Amino acid sequence: MSSPRRPPRAVLLLAVSFITLAISAAVRAQEDYDYDEKVNPPPAAQDRCIGVFLTYTFISRTKEYPHVKNASAQSYAFKSTAAVLNTMTTDLPAWNMFIGFQHHEILVSASGAVITDGTDFPVNVENGTSLSGFPQTDLMNAIDTAGDLSQIRVEMHFTGTQFGVKPPGTPMPRTIKLLNDGYKCPAPTKKGSQMYVCCVKDPKFKAKKTEETRFLPRRYGDLTIAYDVLRSYDSNYMAQITIDNNHPLGRLDNWNLTWEWKRGEFINTMKGAYTLRKDISDCIYGEAGNYYQSLDFSTVMNCEKKPIIVDLPPEKEKDDALGNIPYCCKNGTLLPPTMNITQSKAIFQLQVYKLPPDLNRTVFYPPQNWKINGFINPNYVCGPPIRVSPMEFPDPNGLMSETEAIASWQIVCNITRPKSKHSRCCVTYSAFYNESVVPCNTCACGCSEDAACNPVATALLLPPEALLVPSENRTAKAKAWASINHRHVPNPLPCWDNCGVSMNWHIVSNYRKGWTARITLFNWADYTFKNWFVALEMDKFYRGYEKVYSFNGTKLQGPGRINKTIFLQGLEGLNYLIAETDGKDPSVDPRVPGKQQSVISFTKKETPGINIVKGDGFPTRLYFNGDECELPDDIPTASGPRHSVSQLAVVLFTVVALLSTVDYF
Repeated sequence: MSSPRRPPRAVLLLAVSFITLAISAAVRAQEDYDYDEKVNPPPAAQDRCIGVFLTYTFISRTKEYPHVKNASAQSYAFKSTAAVLNTMTTDLPAWNMFIGFQHHEILVSASGAVITDGTDFPVNVENGTSLSGFPQTDLMNAIDTAGDLSQIRVEMHFTGTQFGVKPPGTPMPRTIKLLNDGYKCPAPTKKGSQMYVCCVKDPKFKAKKTEETRFLPRRYGDLTIAYDVLRSYDSNYMAQITIDNNHPLGRLDNWNLTWEWKRGEFINTMKGAYTLRKDISDCIYGEAGNYYQSLDFSTVMNCEKKPIIVDLPPEKEKDDALGNIPYCCKNGTLLPPTMNITQSKAIFQLQVYKLPPDLNRTVFYPPQNWKINGFINPNYVCGPPIRVSPMEFPDPNGLMSETEAIASWQIVCNITRPKSKHSRCCVTYSAFYNESVVPCNTCACGCSEDAACNPVATALLLPPEALLVPSENRTAKAKAWASINHRHVPNPLPCWDNCGVSMNWHIVSNYRKGWTARITLFNWADYTFKNWFVALEMDKFYRGYEKVYSFNGTKLQGPGRINKTIFLQGLEGLNYLIAETDGKDPSVDPRVPGKQQSVISFTKKETPGINIVKGDGFPTRLYFNGDECELPDDIPTASGPRHSVSQLAVVLFTVVALLSTVDYF
């Protein structure tokens, strides 16, 4: 019997080459694509958890364009899931989960949840993010639901982009935890592409005593918004929105309120406010037009998914069709309660139409992603709507009884400090013992990317008279002042501050028993500020405050930093900070800012050891209309002789500013 014939050598080499190429291609594909989309079984620790069990599972990723050689700069599109499971005997209302992303992730979408602070997608979450449930905001317990997973568990699906973890590495978060009050979470367990942790109730946590209801208690916030359903029908309901400004320094001018409808709702009518756009195209060409075919959409207020709502002007306050709502129609002004308690609230009502499958008079989904802002006002960050006990209202017939809303939600908004170079107002410093003015920081209120100036160079010191002209007209004065004082002038020159409002804090005098300062407000905007206010936070000299001469001044009382704050506002009839105007000859003279000014006196009796010349006379923080202004990085020093020329310049500056103020009032 003859032996089997061997394949030719060339055929063997060809086969080996083909196999090698196939393996190489598979390896390269593995670097670009991770296809592991299998569902991991629940961890065994889930069965032992008596609390809230959190999981995060990485599913897959794909290399995105552009393909780059630098591994840390390569982007990948990823998919992942997270889950929250209530394994307790009690409900978990308003669950809130934190995921500590750490690979420069950008979330593009998330189903089953919304970003807690209302940020829109796509959102940069490289420092982690907080997620809240929508539409399933609460998790019931297994006992009351017969173990129905759809009521005790929620699953979120994420898509996004991450950078810098080269396959086969797995880009996992740094941590996951539950943010609800009264729970503690150990470090999570990581196994491959899954991370999990069991968060349990903290026995040391003492919750505030509240009425026993199945809803969460109302919370305090710098600004709170109530969303109350007053009347309900199968296809629509009437809601009332109440905005309360609670912070003693909080304020909004020309407020804009926006939210996001998540289930196709639209606004049919509104009283006490209106939407900036009356856009009905989304209704006519969308699901609403298909369902409400007999509805006249020409009368509909707004069909946008993200409407922008503004207040009515005062002349509409008694208008039967648009106004006649308590606390409405103030042109969008919300004053702090320290100024006027009746003007710290706004109310409006709207009729909301729903779409299937929500056509039931007991089914309500409040809008999500709430945002509110104003003109040169604090930056508010709002949380998600939280279901609270129904709001109670006085009986409309004047009886002693009270009526309840059908359903109520509360949105809590808090003030955040502006980031560096993102303020909307700034401060300059000067003193009798130094000839130069320390200007606002470079780009204090931002700079355009294509600016020809230097956005990071230190601002040039100024002569006092330069404060009276717009920043774009100060260049020649700043360069001349630097030349006189033999200071270096960088090339390109530093950018100016670009702020609509600036303030100068000037140390006027220093004597044995006390000292004085002068504050001057400059309005460089095309907007007149009515009922303006300034707040001075003073760590070192609050107790020494005596009197402000041309403004009303009040020492605030309250918790934390409020207890070190002086509140200043214009006198009756002088509470307008007018807009910038043209000079006498617009073709030659620079524009003239609106100005207000006052001297403030302080005693040293209550502040022993204060050293004004060494810089103790400058405020810790300064606010204009609630917005924290950026302070200079430096303060004037007492180096060098105190020339009489410097004093003369300050006096001239004071006289010019006062005369300008008198001209306008």
